[in-house]
Order: sequence, then C-alpha cells, then structure tokens
Amino acid sequence: MQKINIAIVGLGFGAEFIPIYQRHPNTTMYAICQRNVEKLNEIGDAYGIEKRYSSYDELLADPAIDAVHINSPIPNHAEQSLKALRAGKHVACTVPMATTVEECLEIVKACKESGKKYMMMETVVYSREFLFVKELYETRQLGKVQFLKASHQQDMEGWPDYWPGLPPMHYATHCVGPVAGLLKLEADYVSCFGSGTIREELAKIHNSPFAVESAHIKFKDSDLSAYVYRSLFDVARQYRESFEVYGDKKSFEWQLIEDEQPVIHTAKKPEPEIPEKVTVPDYGHLLPTEIAGFTTRGVYDADEQQHLSFTQGGGHGGSHPHMVHEFVSAIIENRDPFPNAAQSANWTSVGILAHESALQGGKLIKLPDFNV
Repeated sequence: MQKINIAIVGLGFGAEFIPIYQRHPNTTMYAICQRNVEKLNEIGDAYGIEKRYSSYDELLADPAIDAVHINSPIPNHAEQSLKALRAGKHVACTVPMATTVEECLEIVKACKESGKKYMMMETVVYSREFLFVKELYETRQLGKVQFLKASHQQDMEGWPDYWPGLPPMHYATHCVGPVAGLLKLEADYVSCFGSGTIREELAKIHNSPFAVESAHIKFKDSDLSAYVYRSLFDVARQYRESFEVYGDKKSFEWQLIEDEQPVIHTAKKPEPEIPEKVTVPDYGHLLPTEIAGFTTRGVYDADEQQHLSFTQGGGHGGSHPHMVHEFVSAIIENRDPFPNAAQSANWTSVGILAHESALQGGKLIKLPDFNV
C-alpha cells in the first residue's frame, strides 16, 4: 500500500489534522513545522512525531517529505505554497489561496510547471450539508438548478494579528466555494456592493469601511448566477456559514439558527406541504473506516483544546477527514484534487475582485482565465 509522507505547517488549526493523517491508511504523519519551538515540541511530544522543524525552508529541503499541508496565517499562504511547489512537494493549503489575483496566477503556473498537486482545503464543499445537496443534484432530485446563494457571517472581534478590519470579501471562499463547486462552475465576472461602516479604528487598517459586502457572480458558459454576502465586524449575527440552492423540482434552504434543521421545498405540492424540515445525514461511509469517525467529532476530546475556528464553525460540517482523503487520493491516483489550483484561484479571486468592485460602487469586474 502506497504511503505519502505528510508535513503539517502551522500547529494552531493545523494540529486538528494530525490524528487524521496518522490514521489514514495511505499516509505517514512524518513531520511538523512551527516557528515557536516550545509549541512545536509540545505538539510533537503529544502525538509522537519525531521530525520537527522550526524553519520552513529546512522542512522543504527534506527529500523524504512528499506533501505539505499549510495552515499558517493568511498572508503566508501564497509564499509558502509557491516555495513548496517549487521544492517538488504536493500542496494542501487552508483558505484562501492567496491575497492577490497575481499570486493566484503564480500558484497555478507553479503547479503546472512542477507537475505537483495543489488543493485549497475549502471545508464547506466537504461538509455533510454540501454532500447532501450534491447527492440531491446528482440524483436529479433538484431538477434544473436555477439559482444559488451563500453567506458567511462571523464576529471576528478579538481575533489576533491580521484579522481586525479585514475586508469581508477577502475571506470569501466559504460562500463562493459551494455556489461554484456544486455544478463545477467557473466565475466569469463579479459585481459587489458595500453596506454600512465598521469602526474607524478597524476601517483604517485595510482602508476598508464596509460592515457587509454582497456580491453577484455570473458564471461562465452557464445561465446561472449566484449571490453571496459576508460580514466580519460590527454586525449582530450568530456565526452562519450557509448556502442555498433553488431547483425547479426541489430547493434547499439553510436554517436561520445553528441548531435548527434545513428545509427542502418541493414543487407542485399543496402550499402548506411545500416546505419540509430535513435531517442532514453524515457521510462518513464515503471514507476509509480508519478516519470515518472524524466526521462526527473533532480530533480532541476536550472542547477547550479545539481551535476557535472549529468551535465557531460547528465542527466545519465534518469536512476535515473528507478533505484529507481527497488530497491523498488525488496524489495516489495522479489526478487533480477538488478544488484544483485553477478552481481554487477562481474562487479566491472572486472575493478579492468583489472587494475591488465594492470600492468602485459595484463595477463589473471580469476574472482572469486560470485554465490557460
């Protein structure tokens, strides 16, 4: 059985993945990397990982490493992805891919030149809710899809470093991913409006005043468009990472409150019977038995050890083992993962260009072609 040697970079959110790689039948959890040596050793000792690096460049020089899973802060994603690809490593990277369209183009180019795999680890397109709607679509229960909508609202007050004042659409892949990913659509152009204002001390950090940014996306070679909206500061809202799909036979709508149930609307029923609350099943059966249990729980037993993003995100819909399995399977099967580099670049650039559109009063902005 083929084994892939994995190195995890960044051990905040990244530590959530260590036990999954340790138990996956096709991976060896080979090395970890963290600048803080005390934390590096703490995690290494806890999980019995011998290979430890406080230098990313030294890690990339290790010929035994086949793939890196990057979980560093957003400003480091592009630089570290490019270095890894050029060092001959496959790359999985937490969202977003990069912070500029130019960096996205560069990663796609480096991926092609190196022949290595790149996967943006977008949790939403591996959540049980997305897999449920994907099943409805593939079994033709939705009928013809007519419209898609998604939102990601989160109170980032008190988060460290680069988060304060971040333009909402600069972290938009959680809502762009599902609307583009369900039908494997490519965003062609985007128009976005800003609404409201955040506090001056936050707004001046990124010269971004908007409390909410809402965008329309037109898809290439399709009659479909989608609507997405984001907020990060000074908006009263429970965490919500939602998407909705409207078909001519059935439609799926996300619940308004975290612990409630989503609703399926079925056409041509008597009016009171059209909506029906549904329970979304788990999809652990799609995974190797060794990691299937991670769809219903985190990798830690104690809640206080969970990373804040995992806690606020309701466990990210059980997506973590699905993402790991897709990345590993793509390497072993020598195929593109989902999302691949071009798709990841397209989804990330929607948000970057949406913010530019909002600053220009909703101007239509075309996305580059990342498939050339």
